Amino acid sequence: MQLRRFTKCYVVLMMFLVGFISACQKDTNEQAVLNYKASLAADSALKATSPDNYLATSGTLTLKLQDSVYTFNAATDSVAFVNLKSGNNHYFGLTAINKAHDVSFGISSKGIATDSVIKAVAGGQLLVMKDAMHTNQYTLTPYAKPGDSGVIHLTSYMKNDTLAKGTFFTFLTKDEKSNSPFYRVEGTFELRLKEKK
Repeated sequence: MQLRRFTKCYVVLMMFLVGFISACQKDTNEQAVLNYKASLAADSALKATSPDNYLATSGTLTLKLQDSVYTFNAATDSVAFVNLKSGNNHYFGLTAINKAHDVSFGISSKGIATDSVIKAVAGGQLLVMKDAMHTNQYTLTPYAKPGDSGVIHLTSYMKNDTLAKGTFFTFLTKDEKSNSPFYRVEGTFELRLKEKK
């Protein structure tokens, strides 16, 4: 008799646990679906408001800061060429974050992206997260004189399968103090919309 009651209790307890685990998995699956739908909605909204923003599928963006070289591979990292309009002003630039999410970079220029254009840098930022407690942040200083912030040289834009190709250099600082040292950042990019064959 005792064994029968124990067996019933055990079976009921196991059914309860299986039901609980199934419910948790369902919540996880439903949350994944909701996250995916939200991501699609955000992508659609971005596409509708900024149809000239492109996520590269292949190619690289490489930059050098002092003795460090950072390379973003569009096949594995997120590298995008962006075009924005704010009021009457147009901007274009590059933004990238690596797969590990510990290095990100962005650089922009005022103007419209076209072939063989050289424009002054209007904004730039490099974030390097060494660990959860230590992040190096470099930004374009507000104290740069016009023409002293570097340039983006766009040599090719939207030709064949090439999204954007060119070079850039700028000067970034670790803080916004007027006497802070500047660090030269230079780089190259060759981004494609399709895999190179």
